[in-house]
Amino acid sequence: MSLVRRIARPLLASVFFTSGLDQLRHPGPKAPVAHEAAPKVARLPAVGEVDAETLVRVNGGVQLGAGSLLALGRVPRVSALALAASMVPTTLSAHAFWKLDDPAIRHQQQTHFVKNLSILGGLVIAAMDTEGRPGLGWRTRHGAEHARKAARRTRREAQLAARAKQATAAKATRTAKHKLSR
Repeated sequence: MSLVRRIARPLLASVFFTSGLDQLRHPGPKAPVAHEAAPKVARLPAVGEVDAETLVRVNGGVQLGAGSLLALGRVPRVSALALAASMVPTTLSAHAFWKLDDPAIRHQQQTHFVKNLSILGGLVIAAMDTEGRPGLGWRTRHGAEHARKAARRTRREAQLAARAKQATAAKATRTAKHKLSR
C-alpha cells in the first residue's frame, strides 16, 4: 500500500469512526431524523418492524465497522462502498435543507449536505481504487482474449496433428506399395 493510501484512508474513515461510535452510544438525539426514514426501511422485504433508534444504531454499526476496516486498509473497496451506501440516506434525511424556511439554518444544512457530497465523492474514489492493479473489467477482457488465443492455438495444433497423421499414413501407404512392387 502506498504512503498516500496509508494516510488518506484513515483520514477519510475518521469521520465515520467517530460518528458511528456516537450513534451506537447515543442514538436518541438522532432518532427524530431517522424516524422519517424508518417506515421506508421497514418496507424492505428482509426487514420487519424497525424503530428509529435501532435504525440509528445499525447505521452507526455500519459506519464504525466499515470505517475501521477502511482505516486499516482491510477490504477497502467494500468498506468504502458500505460507507457510501450509508451516507446517501443519512445525508438526505439529516440535511434536507430544501425543506427548511429559516435562511440561517437552511444555509447551515446546505453546507453540511455539500460536505457530505464531497465525502461521498472521496468514498466513490476509494471504492474504485484498484491500487494500481488491473480492475475487474480489464481482467475480464484480458481473460477472454487469453481464452480466444488459447482456443486458436488448440485448433491450430489439432490441424497440424491431423496433417501429420495424414502424412504418416501416406508415407506408410507409399512404403507398403514400394515393398509390394519389389
